[in-house]
Amino acid sequence: MTIRLGGILAGLAITAVLVLWSLLPGAYNLAFGPAPEKQPSAYFYEHGHGPAGGFSFDGPFGKWDYAQLQRGYQVYKEVCSACHGLRYVSFRNLKQLGYSDAEVAAEAASWNVPSIDPTTGDQVTNPAKPTDAFPPVYYAGQGHPPDLSLITKARHDGSNYVYALLTGYGEPDPAKAAKVGFETPDGLYFNKHFPNVNIAMPAPLSDGQVTFADGAPNTTAAMATDVAAFLTWTAEPSLIERKQTGWFVIGFLLFATALAFLSYKQIWAGLKPKKA
Repeated sequence: MTIRLGGILAGLAITAVLVLWSLLPGAYNLAFGPAPEKQPSAYFYEHGHGPAGGFSFDGPFGKWDYAQLQRGYQVYKEVCSACHGLRYVSFRNLKQLGYSDAEVAAEAASWNVPSIDPTTGDQVTNPAKPTDAFPPVYYAGQGHPPDLSLITKARHDGSNYVYALLTGYGEPDPAKAAKVGFETPDGLYFNKHFPNVNIAMPAPLSDGQVTFADGAPNTTAAMATDVAAFLTWTAEPSLIERKQTGWFVIGFLLFATALAFLSYKQIWAGLKPKKA
């Protein structure tokens, strides 16, 4: 018993020494050491924000703006689809945006999806059907660029992140860049809302790039708002239904609580507590 207890105490003592040996130098450096050196890019990064006024689906009473979602789909189709797929979205899902069956079928047929020729076994492309998913994008030697199906769920504050990223392109202040020794390497582009401010994707949007049938504004900020809303829908198409269900659940819980309280009062109404 004594030997076992001694072994346990010795093990605890060795563990304590190792923990202190690991923590004390770090704690000392944190308290008295020099501040960590900032990377030059840190002087240019700005935390992104959403569009002025927010999105229509924000908040507990938010709703989809279906005209906006259709415009966002158009921006994706005409701009983003050249580099990014939507592999978790099928063409038939577009019906949720207000398109008719005929419009969905026509829209699907305007895309080509990979297929196999049953006679030769060769890979070919055929017009898509409503049941097909959006085709993936692949670049030889580079693989698949990021898929956008779930991008707003994969990034913190995803809807605002997408908007900020699309509107964050520009050029750094030359004087400030020279002072801190910052430069954007060849093949990268400056974006003040990207974490390290140098991003491989060139600015995808520019004013007037897409023309909308409803005459909606087509500035960079407006198109970024539309496509960010569309990508929020692709990531969580049941967002509004989930919010509405939440209100029903809250109402039911309040009703059940009131019913339980009234039942309690009814059952115990004729009983008086005993005096001590």
